[in-house]
Amino acid sequence: MTTITTRAAAGPRDPETARARRAPRRGPGVWTYAALAAVLLGSFFPIYWSLIVASHDESAVSQVPPALLPGGHLLENVGEVFDTAVFGRALLNSFIVSGTVTVSVVFFSTLAGFAFAKLRFRGREALLAAAVATTVVPHQLGVIPLYILMGELGWTGRLEAVIVPGLVTAFGVFFMTQYLSSAIPDELLEAGRVDGCTTLRLYWHVVLPAARPAAAVLGLFTFMQAWNDFFWPLVVLTPEDPTVQVALSTLASGYTTDFSLVLTGTVLATVPILLVFAVLGRQIIGGIMSGAIKG
Repeated sequence: MTTITTRAAAGPRDPETARARRAPRRGPGVWTYAALAAVLLGSFFPIYWSLIVASHDESAVSQVPPALLPGGHLLENVGEVFDTAVFGRALLNSFIVSGTVTVSVVFFSTLAGFAFAKLRFRGREALLAAAVATTVVPHQLGVIPLYILMGELGWTGRLEAVIVPGLVTAFGVFFMTQYLSSAIPDELLEAGRVDGCTTLRLYWHVVLPAARPAAAVLGLFTFMQAWNDFFWPLVVLTPEDPTVQVALSTLASGYTTDFSLVLTGTVLATVPILLVFAVLGRQIIGGIMSGAIKG
């Protein structure tokens, strides 16, 4: 009698549900792996081809069939790159500019994002809207006034002219505002205030640890943008004290272009970005997996 009552309470079995429970879970198919392999190959091949040409002389570009194995001229081409352009100085300048801009953008964007997301003050929505509205203004429109301002400050030809305009970005502020508004519960901040934490201590001990995955993503994007920036450093810096992208344009200038030297410089300029991704990739993947588990 008890068994009949239990089955009646459970209700009639749904055949579709029972069949779905018995069916084994299928993993990705062959076409999924094939598509992923094609995307991976297409993404990696330009880097590999650049490395191949950088290890040969100039004739490798027009060689038929093309060379697919590394040659023995890589060190020679690297030495010629550093002799042709002030490449060592350019790499150092790019490291200084990109590193300073990245640390500043992450710090100030996280600080402003915390204020916009969790603090209540007059004009908060208007200030955030004004900051976001600046992203629709093309960067090229501000080049002439910015160059005049750098001239008035005496910063033309100096790294300050490249660093200071990028110390904080509207995209970073908006990005961190959106992330922190959902990543940190208000109850956690209230508990910290009950324990006697000031706003700055809450920012340092609560907000920064919670914002680490988003800060890693923002830091990677910012470093790549600052490292690959070409137009503004070309305008405001001198050829004797350039960044790495300006130095690459020097390698490509002239009546004839030695593509082996250009691609050697390109490989050297790509290595720092790969190193930064290797450092920040664990934080990015960890943040993605944490969000997937919470979801």
